[in-house]
Parts: sequence; structure tokens; C-alpha cells
Amino acid sequence: MHRAAIAAVTTVAGVVALLSLKPHAAPAALAPAPPAGDPPPAVAPGPDPTGTFTGKSIDTPFGPVQVEVTLDQGKITGVRALRTPAGDPRTEAIAAQSIPQLTQEVLRAQSVHVDAVSGASYTSQGYLDSLQSALDQAGG
Repeated sequence: MHRAAIAAVTTVAGVVALLSLKPHAAPAALAPAPPAGDPPPAVAPGPDPTGTFTGKSIDTPFGPVQVEVTLDQGKITGVRALRTPAGDPRTEAIAAQSIPQLTQEVLRAQSVHVDAVSGASYTSQGYLDSLQSALDQAGG
């Protein structure tokens, strides 16, 4: 009985010690997404922009990605890919599948804060970076 009590106390002390440890901060690339709630605005606050804005061309390992965004009073009404990765059939097929998915998600979310398309990480990141630069241009 005495050994069981010692084992229980030791186990509880070990669990308390583990729970008191602070976790390491996640690296920036692996940081969790922002908490759910109101999504961040697609453009900077101020007058609601209207028009078409062209994002920067973003180089990826498979080729450049560039988009233009159309806004109507600050609302994203369209995104068009001006440049997509190309050069071989597989790269072109990945772009042909991922670009429409990204466009659909951006229109739904009204934001660049959408998930990358599985299997198209570089294309997704290039698309979203170009879109953000277009939105920055619209907001400022």
C-alpha cells in the first residue's frame, strides 16, 4: 500500500511538472492560422476602392504567377490569373486545377487568407502573394 501511494504521488508530481513547461514558439512558417472570427479586411481601411488592380509577378520554382483583382466598393468581384507556371504538362495541369480553386476560395472568403491547394503549394503561395500585392495597391 505504501508503494502504491508513493507511485501515485510521483506520477502526479511528474504530470504537474510536464504541464508547467512552456511550449516552444512555432516557427513562422508553421505558425497556426489566426483565430476564427472576423476575417481581416481584404484592403486597408478607407474609401472603398473600385477598379482593377494588377499584382506583382511572383517567381516560383515552376514559373511566375501574377494575378489581377477587380474590386467593387472594396468587395472582391473577380480575380484573373495573368501568368501561371508553365513549361511542362504536369506543371500546367497543376496550375489549371489549382488556380480556379484558389479564385473560388478568395471570392468566397473575400480575403487572401485561404488554404493552399494540396499539391500546388508553390503556385498557391505565388497566387496569394500576387493577390496581396494587388490588394495593397488598391488600398494605398
